[in-house]
Formats: sequence, C-alpha cells, structure tokens
Amino acid sequence: MLVRTLLLALLASTAPALAAPLVLTPAQVQSLGIESATLGEANIPASGKLPARVLVPTGQLHLVAAPVAGLVETLAAAPGLPVRRGQVLASLSSPQALEFQRDSLQAASQSALLQQALKRDEQLFAEGLIAESRLQASRAAATQASLQARERGKALDLAGIPPGKLGAGINLLAPIDGVILEQGVQIGQRIEAATVIYRVAQLSPLWLEIQAPLALAGRLREGMAVRVAGTRAAGKLIAIGRAVDPASQTVLLRATVTDGAAALTPGQMVEAEIEAGAGGEVTLPAAALARHDGRTIVFVQTPGNAPGAGFAARPVRVLGQGGDIVTVDGVRAGEIVVVRGASSLKAMLTGIGRQ
Repeated sequence: MLVRTLLLALLASTAPALAAPLVLTPAQVQSLGIESATLGEANIPASGKLPARVLVPTGQLHLVAAPVAGLVETLAAAPGLPVRRGQVLASLSSPQALEFQRDSLQAASQSALLQQALKRDEQLFAEGLIAESRLQASRAAATQASLQARERGKALDLAGIPPGKLGAGINLLAPIDGVILEQGVQIGQRIEAATVIYRVAQLSPLWLEIQAPLALAGRLREGMAVRVAGTRAAGKLIAIGRAVDPASQTVLLRATVTDGAAALTPGQMVEAEIEAGAGGEVTLPAAALARHDGRTIVFVQTPGNAPGAGFAARPVRVLGQGGDIVTVDGVRAGEIVVVRGASSLKAMLTGIGRQ
C-alpha cells in the first residue's frame, strides 16, 4: 500500500519530460526497494556463474602402463601422493621379459661373432687369400646381425627391461614430477601388456571446460579473465568452441587456471565467471533492464540531486546474455546504475509518459 501511495503521489505531481531524471527522496528510494551499484565494481558480477568442469591439460597427464604381461610385485605410490621424475613407482616380474632379455643377449652375441668373422675376412682378402664375394657375404651377415641386436636392445629399452642379464624385474618409473591421480592395479595381480598402473599429472595449471549460452559466447574473446566462484582460482579464456550442443544450446569454452589452481581438483564441478565487459561493453544484472516504448533502458543515477536522488532513463543495446547477467553498451564503467527496483521506476516513467 505504501508503494502504491508513493507512486500515485509522484504521478500526480508536475510530470517532468523523459529526458529529465526522476527525483526521489531517500525515504522513497528505501520504500521502493531501489538499489544502485557502480559499474565495474565487484558487486556487479561479470558474466554470471557458468557451470564448468576442472580438467588436467592433456600435455600434463601421463600414464604408467605395463610394457609386458606379468605379475605386480610392488607398488610404491598411492593416489594423492606427489612423485618425482625417475622415482620407482612399481615393479613387475614377467616371463615375457625373460624372453626379451634372452633374445637380446643372443642377438648381441651373434653380432659380436660376425663382426670378428668380418675382420678376419677383411684381412684374408687384403692378403689375396679369399674372393671378394666371400668378403661381401661376411659384411652383409655382420650388418644384418648388428641391426637385429639394435632392434632387440630397443625393444628392451621401450619395455623398461634392464639389459645384460636374465631374471631382473621390471621397474616402472615416474615420467614427470607430479601427483598420482589414480591407481589401476593391486599387488599380486596378474596383468596384461598396456594395463594402466598409475595416472600421473601435473596439477598446475589446470583447465576449465565451461558451458556458456550461445548468446554470451558470441561476445567473448580469447584472453578474457576467468575466475572460479568461491575460490581464489583465476586464469584466462584460451578457446571458444565452434560447435553448439543441440540439446542445451550452449558452446564449450576452455580456460586455463594459472592462479590458485591448488584450490581445485580434477573432475570437480565448479562455477566460472568471465570478465566479459571490455572496452565500451559492460555487464549488468538482468534485473537492471526495463522495456519502454520499444527500447531497452536502464536507470542511471544522476549527480547533484542531494538530498534526493535522480534517476535518468537511458537506452542501451543488449550484446549478449548468460544466465542472469547481460552484456550491454550505452553505459560506462564508473556510472551508478539501478540494479534493483527498476520496475518501480519504469512504472513511474510509463505513467508520466501517458499524462
């Protein structure tokens, strides 16, 4: 009843033109529930809270897998623990590894034997005691044996199997400095080749996969500031998807979190905010907008109206919207805009325009 009485009293007074501000006393401002905020200050969110998922960048995620089938003998790390590059994480025993070691030793021995035979034939050929065809055959055999020995040695190296002796176990090492994210096996378990034993990752920086409404995504640019609501984690936008999800009509954004990444956990669902107001564009709560005479307007508080407050209607252009936040131009950072109670001011403005 008090709100209606105030509106009727104001409408009954001498009606100013649209260009003139609506002047209210402090009591009227309080009664109508009008709240204002300065554009660019932290009390006006940037892009709304957008759903996001925390991920490890692909270049920072490594798998420690079994190179051959075998038995898990030891595990020296657990999920959540930090590890150093080169640290032994697990050891395996494997009959297949014994076969690799045997083949490598045999190939190395055969290569050494044929190299000696080649040197002897070179000496005999120099003395004219053997034909050139025999020397060429010795060279071909020595070359083939050398290549086979190198192949067997490379196979051992790729499998992480120590060369030079039979029966040694396989030690699996940490490929990077990082943190164990996942353990895939247990001690005493028999596993096949390529079984994932550990997932190791560097957890700084991290990625955010953000779902943004199509209207908002069209106003975003790479390099815009991004922060995670409720934390100190912050970074920047690094990619804007070109495909639209047909069900949700959202676009996938990717941001990198370089500050405060320790506050986040891979796989965690969070809410991201993007500083989308740059240059002549600013962001406002959707409640700050009103429609009047076919135009979108906001109410800007004007200076020099003490002890009352003046509110001038100003047309703006909506550039995009995400959740309850809109991006507009037509107002500038530093101006004071009504963010609550704009509907009451619109009712006053509409009533004045009809007189």
